[in-house]
Amino acid sequence: MPPHLLVSIHDIAPASARATERWLADLDERGIPGTLLVIPGPWRGSRLSQSPDLVAALLDASSRGHELALHGWAHKAGPAGAPWRRAAATLIARGAAEFAALDVADATARLSAGLAELAALGIEPVGFHPPGWLASPGAYQALRRVGLRYSSSHLFIHDLITEQRYTLPALSHRPGGTGEVFAARVMRKTAAAMVRRERSFRVALHPDDLRHPGLRATTLAVIDQALAAGYRAGTYTGLVMRRAAVPAK
Repeated sequence: MPPHLLVSIHDIAPASARATERWLADLDERGIPGTLLVIPGPWRGSRLSQSPDLVAALLDASSRGHELALHGWAHKAGPAGAPWRRAAATLIARGAAEFAALDVADATARLSAGLAELAALGIEPVGFHPPGWLASPGAYQALRRVGLRYSSSHLFIHDLITEQRYTLPALSHRPGGTGEVFAARVMRKTAAAMVRRERSFRVALHPDDLRHPGLRATTLAVIDQALAAGYRAGTYTGLVMRRAAVPAK
């Protein structure tokens, strides 16, 4: 079986509609499906329901084989949780780690609100991707409560039904600041090493990457390298369902 390449477009909201359109065009040009991480609540402005054009574009993308997944409620961390956990989340995810420190009740409330908002728009996600790839133990309990099938972290995809965990590291940029060029170099080298070893991996696309042409070029080169090496491009749900269908040895 060929190694897997999963590509996700993050932070999809009215504020990032143009960036989403640009990344989707790149994926469609290559004929590969992506997993679109949708923020239903207010992020950098209005809620998803206030942008019917974006909703229509997402539903059209879904009809073409792209997956629509839940990416939190508002993509912004609050004051909840232990100080050390909040500090770590701020350092790693720059204040976006909404689910990093929530208890079961708060996580359930935000997940339920997000799912209800999306359902009203005709979107029914199978999976959840916590902002910053950070989720508290309470958040994982809440994910099972609301009936989502899988979640993701920086290194793994978690099947919430079978309790299986699949190792697929996520590669992404960190736009802005002095570490941007270094991070892009690390992304290229890490991807090249993964391809040489025929290891499955993920690529995460963010709207802010498109402010820097070099980051987009680096990302697309990584994707094209994997495709040229025979990687199987697919969605998160596709991988989880295929793996779950394989009988245990």
